[in-house]
Amino acid sequence: MDLLTKCTCVVSCLFAGWAITFITVANCSVYPSEMTVDGAIKLPSQANGLGFFYSLSLSSTFPEDLEMDEYCIKLLHIYGQRYVTYANCLVSYARPVKVCQNCYTYFNSLNETYMNISSDQPGPGNVSCHDSLMRSDRLMLLFTLFNNLDEIWGSAACEQCLTEDHEALSNDTVYFMATLNHSLSCFEQYQRNHSELCKDCKASYKRLNELYGKMEKNQTLCIDIEDAMNITRRLWSKNYGCLLPREETVPVIAVSSFMLFLPIIFYLSSFLHSEQKKRKLIHPNRAKSSSTLMNIQDKFS
Repeated sequence: MDLLTKCTCVVSCLFAGWAITFITVANCSVYPSEMTVDGAIKLPSQANGLGFFYSLSLSSTFPEDLEMDEYCIKLLHIYGQRYVTYANCLVSYARPVKVCQNCYTYFNSLNETYMNISSDQPGPGNVSCHDSLMRSDRLMLLFTLFNNLDEIWGSAACEQCLTEDHEALSNDTVYFMATLNHSLSCFEQYQRNHSELCKDCKASYKRLNELYGKMEKNQTLCIDIEDAMNITRRLWSKNYGCLLPREETVPVIAVSSFMLFLPIIFYLSSFLHSEQKKRKLIHPNRAKSSSTLMNIQDKFS
């Protein structure tokens, strides 16, 4: 049965000095419509007595051949629940970043549901939800929503911190987290004495840096590890004022120093070489002049 909406407008005036305020109140009610014998819509008696506009509501159901199967409706409901759960997890562990180690189970569940929806393989009752849920309109909402979260997951490189089946954290990730916790525990012991912190926590912090370097070469880093290492390095250098000279900086300093003094060595060697040539050229002239002077003296004698 169709529904008709009746709106009754009441206008009142309030006088306050010279100001006039108009207040309009609309009172809307919904009445069921009636059908005449010839199929025309008959307005309810309450509505026929009022000369106002009415709006007819659209039908809430469509023909059965256009409606989705119960299995697809259930799958759509599961997709919505898992989407919200995964999105909430991303927001909860946004800072500091811990999305890979805490949200991978929710992503796996969401991905599994999306694969069931987007697959052409029929489900229970030989029903496929791909066309009804994925291609029924130009918006393609389910695809757009999943694609946005999938891009976040890919940018975070979370797969590099998980096992091959994506069911657990990898051994490298677990070992790095244990080493990181050891360094942070050492930091907490010397909060009031930074000089002792730099001295006693140097070994554990150095191991952490070496481990991070190996994981970076092996491409086993995800956003969780990168963010944790950046925070730890900022604590070590900026907050605590500690220094840890890297081994690879020694050759760099040596080469830089050599290149810096190379022009000085070049000009100094050129200067000494030119002076030596001058001396070689002057000696024969002096010898010749002295011999000539001796001959002159012999003649006069």
